[in-house]
Amino acid sequence: MNKQIDIKELLDWYIMAGVEETCGIMPCLGLENANLDIKTNLPNNQISENTNNQPKPSFVSVASKNAMALCQKAQSIDDLKDILQKFEGCGLKKTAASTILGEGSIEAKIMLIGEAPGADEDRIGRPFVGRCGQLLDKMLCSISLNREECYITNVLPWRPPGNRTPTDEELAVCLPFVKRQIELIKPDFILLLGKIALKSVLDTPESVSRVRGKWFEYDVEDKKIQVLATFHPSYLLRSTAQKSKTWVDLLRLKNKLNEKN
Repeated sequence: MNKQIDIKELLDWYIMAGVEETCGIMPCLGLENANLDIKTNLPNNQISENTNNQPKPSFVSVASKNAMALCQKAQSIDDLKDILQKFEGCGLKKTAASTILGEGSIEAKIMLIGEAPGADEDRIGRPFVGRCGQLLDKMLCSISLNREECYITNVLPWRPPGNRTPTDEELAVCLPFVKRQIELIKPDFILLLGKIALKSVLDTPESVSRVRGKWFEYDVEDKKIQVLATFHPSYLLRSTAQKSKTWVDLLRLKNKLNEKN
């Protein structure tokens, strides 16, 4: 029996499945003995030239560039949510129950950025609603803020399986959605919660312990957003001794807010 395989559809399937590298121009499906009729729009000589002479972009870079192009089309947070719901460039979407962008005031002066949804967030479909969210609410309340007047999001809109640490490739594909949220909200301040948010937004390998207490700037068009990093609430639940340091960071944020007002 002849089987027809559309190369483009097959590559799209590989990308969605998280495949990042290829070892040849022919698909390897474990069907070596099958009589396959492979369809392609490329002539044989063009396939040979591309294979031998030109480096192929990785699937990750293609997906990341695609995400950037799509994000720039969004003129509002609602537009961005619609685009994210249809986006198929990250394999995490296949294992997550919910796609979670961000929530809160679109006129927020403060944006909080965490790492990724946890089990409770994935089940409910909202950011920071589990134990971490309860602690975050208390942290905001301690400096006379509530989550309704802030904008809260994560670097990843999908929960990694088993809450594992996200890969650099997953972060690269999802980062355009975070940056576009910053551009659309244009907050006065950003509070980065944890190492993943710090690494992604400020593009630094430094740890939170080394940079906390320091103010950074994030440029959006003609606006300079003040950025501060502190520990993620999930880390504070495991390392309660660090809560005092986070309290100092929150006071720094509060003082800056008072200066702004």
